[in-house]
Amino acid sequence: MKRSRLKMFKVTSMTISVLGVLMIVATLAILAYFGFQSLSSFISDDASNSNANEELAAIKSDYATLEAQYNELEIQVEATNDKDLKTKFDNAKIELVKADQAITDVESAIAVNKSPDEINERLQEAKSQLQTAKSSLVTIRSQVSG
Repeated sequence: MKRSRLKMFKVTSMTISVLGVLMIVATLAILAYFGFQSLSSFISDDASNSNANEELAAIKSDYATLEAQYNELEIQVEATNDKDLKTKFDNAKIELVKADQAITDVESAIAVNKSPDEINERLQEAKSQLQTAKSSLVTIRSQVSG
């Protein structure tokens, strides 16, 4: 009977040891998986932010050029003394201010680490608003020339 208990004790002890090792291996595998996912997500987000920063720099450059063109045109519009043209120019200038606000929105989204989808949405809005401001400039410029 003593040998039977000893044998049963050995089997139980061995089973517990094997299960313990399996649980440790499973825990390490799970932690490694989550660590890899986290690292992968971090790298992906970092790449997205880098791309967003490049696009933002390009948009800011376009905005600076457009603002300079608006400032040049403003001098010409003021020289015409045409109130209707001045009003149209003021409305066009509002589009430029909206573009500036859209760029600021992109900067704030990047600064607070918004999701890449949110940043891309704001980038598209800024590009669209900048295009509207360019169209308004072309329209006013044609009226000044014409």
